Amino acid sequence: MTTNATILLAFLAVVFVVSGLSKASGNEKGLSGTRDVNVKDGIARVIGVVEALSAFGLVLGLKWNVLAYPSLITLWFFMAGAIYVHFKANKAKTAFPAFFLLTLISIALILI
Repeated sequence: MTTNATILLAFLAVVFVVSGLSKASGNEKGLSGTRDVNVKDGIARVIGVVEALSAFGLVLGLKWNVLAYPSLITLWFFMAGAIYVHFKANKAKTAFPAFFLLTLISIALILI
């Protein structure tokens, strides 16, 4: 794995572990973004658990490349879904972080 791929995977792991744990714990700040687009708290917490587990998969993927693929694909679909939900709720401007992360995940899939 190249240095660029390692840095990108590590960055994505940090972002998604923080995001996932803040949603999974029921933190007000973590759930505020999902509440803005009318996602129920229970669903948001499940999403947070999957994000955190995928972040753990990315950390394992730093050692064993093959483990990074399922995590990246899972996160790719979650970010694509987030973009869809933002547009459906007429909050397209708030979809930028999900679009940015989707782009980084796509690059990571190419690099590893």
